[in-house]
Amino acid sequence: MERIIAKYYIETPFTVEKAAQVLAGEQSSGTFVAVPGETEELKKRFAARVEKITQLESVNEPAIPGAKAKEGLYHRANIEVSWSIENFGYNLPVLISTLQGNLYELTQFTGLKLMDIELPAFYASHFEGARFGIEGSRLSTGVNNRPLIGTIIKPSIGMTPEQTAELVKNLVEAGIDFIKDDELISSAANSVFEDRVNAVMRVINAHADKTGKKVMYAFNISDEVDSMLHRYDHIVNAGGTCAMISLNSVGLSGTKKVCDQGQLVIHGHRNGWGMLNRHPLLGIEFPAYQKLWRLAGVDQIHVNGIQNKFWESDDSVVRSIEACLKPLFGRTVLPVVSSGQWGGQAFETYRRTQTTDLLYMAGGGIMAHPGGAANGVRALQQAWEGAVNGMSLADAVKVYPQFAQSVEKFGDK
Repeated sequence: MERIIAKYYIETPFTVEKAAQVLAGEQSSGTFVAVPGETEELKKRFAARVEKITQLESVNEPAIPGAKAKEGLYHRANIEVSWSIENFGYNLPVLISTLQGNLYELTQFTGLKLMDIELPAFYASHFEGARFGIEGSRLSTGVNNRPLIGTIIKPSIGMTPEQTAELVKNLVEAGIDFIKDDELISSAANSVFEDRVNAVMRVINAHADKTGKKVMYAFNISDEVDSMLHRYDHIVNAGGTCAMISLNSVGLSGTKKVCDQGQLVIHGHRNGWGMLNRHPLLGIEFPAYQKLWRLAGVDQIHVNGIQNKFWESDDSVVRSIEACLKPLFGRTVLPVVSSGQWGGQAFETYRRTQTTDLLYMAGGGIMAHPGGAANGVRALQQAWEGAVNGMSLADAVKVYPQFAQSVEKFGDK
């Protein structure tokens, strides 16, 4: 039978081999003591298998609470464990329960993080993955050979639909490619969802009729499933092209239900990511995380940004971008670079990734440009043009006036 392989980074006060076997037993056919019905035939067919162990260093202090080390050492290792596809079939919630369930509770571990997942090729027959992804996002916005330049509506709470639409008007006239709701706004007392969609799409549709360029707006539909489907249909009927979901808030099943509708690009916001990943020996790494959401059908997913305002390192951001660009069943997903970005980070981002297949998001980096939003958009376009053409930031300042203004404004940020 085909098997799914999960890769973990672990820490344990026991021998690594013993801890790995406990994990495999707890997450498949075993329990803490032999029970009637647990035959050798059953275990051979359905039990998880420890496929590989790579011993790493040992440390004197545990990463998180767990069993005490009798010899004072906590051993770290990379391990690979596999499960028969028979155990969960195409059921994503049960897959998650298997790969990330009670194993985090096991006292045998003083550290455990799911690092990556290897999925069987025949999953492609059931999970379509990103219907739009990079290619569809580019086709919808008409942007080629450079990153999509996007921004976020701020302030996120308090603006009326009319005020939002006026800001959108300024942005689309400035040449923006993509705009999104903030994750903190979906439908509020001062900005009912349907009213906001109607007001914004009147502006976007009018601009498209006039210029031929239809800006992609990601409306935040995050809610209970029935409400999300209603809001999804409202976006479609208004001529919209994108919906945003707060992935960790909505969950895998709700996200997949929305993605399965197949008419809108789905922008996946990963707010709450820090609670899943920030500890180096607890949670899940992005290569594994993004595969689960790609199975659900998400087209775009946040990856943070180079020199960002949060805790995540540049190395981690680069690995996340690379993970999105690696085909899964022949499809890729568009990395969304955000968090304290302006044109200055374009040079290091391109140097580290060598790709323009990005949605490059800047809030203040566009809106707070000394020359206004239009010059803010142009400055980001100039920065990426300079980066791709091999310029340094200092060289680009001499060539591009709008970018030079942004360096003067944001260069010490």
